[in-house]
Amino acid sequence: MWTNISAAPFLLTGFPGLEAFHQWISIPFFAVYLSVLLGNGTLLYLIKEDHSLHEPMYYFLAMLATTDLMVTLTTMPTVMGILWMNYRKINHGACFLQTYFIHSLSIVESGILLVMAYDRFIAIRNPLRYTSILTNTWLVKLGVGVFMRGFVSIIPLIIRLFSFSYCRSHILSHAFCLHQEVMKLACADITFNRIYPVILVSLTFFLDALIILFSYILILKTVMGIASGEERAKALNTCISHIGCVLIFYVTVIGLSFIHRFGRNVPHAVHIIMSYVYFLFPPLMNPIIYSIKTKQIQNGIIRLLSKHRS
Repeated sequence: MWTNISAAPFLLTGFPGLEAFHQWISIPFFAVYLSVLLGNGTLLYLIKEDHSLHEPMYYFLAMLATTDLMVTLTTMPTVMGILWMNYRKINHGACFLQTYFIHSLSIVESGILLVMAYDRFIAIRNPLRYTSILTNTWLVKLGVGVFMRGFVSIIPLIIRLFSFSYCRSHILSHAFCLHQEVMKLACADITFNRIYPVILVSLTFFLDALIILFSYILILKTVMGIASGEERAKALNTCISHIGCVLIFYVTVIGLSFIHRFGRNVPHAVHIIMSYVYFLFPPLMNPIIYSIKTKQIQNGIIRLLSKHRS
């Protein structure tokens, strides 16, 4: 039986016990959100306008920035709605849609980090064939494949959420809808919704991380074979930004997963903090890391500032 969308809405939760301080808490959150929008928006603008950045590496970076913006725009409305207006209600359809985008975009981001590792692997292992291998056609195929994998693989879970009836408590413990929380409120057999995510995580996050690790082992082997110390340092320097983004993403993914699966005795505040770290820290840090460690991005920012001053 399909869920009646007009049934009692779910109730989102901000910071329990700190409701009186929500207005103050909203200030750093809003500042971070603006920083995410500004940082990733600037990256996209630079890559679009600066012809020196029209290379595979920066196209993949544009995909990463787009995904980070989508994650922020997916979670921001409900979070700020609670902090600013204490608006906690969200109907089933909106909740399931938010769940769909949150989890799909997580898989998309993992996939983008994987193809960025492939980009660095080709650039260092086969520099003379770099542009002939990573053609525009191949870039489009990789991009479409990454986004399709994320957005299609989550559909079975969301369809199941729509088919459940919800007769238990409608209170969710975060300011946004997560699948692992919503499914527990269902009065139905949720075996599929428990098993399928484990398989999906193994075939996406876990497998992506292993392939990225293996690719860097091969990259390191290649770099160690370069005679010139200066050339070795130059080759490794092109990978530092990507390695930083990979570590930030997977550490927060692992941390949030462990908290949700094994943190029953962990204070609820830790669950809340980890969820915000997961959704805000990578989108905030990715443009900062690339701006600090990538000379071409720095030069693009300088040219952009000089253009506006003149």
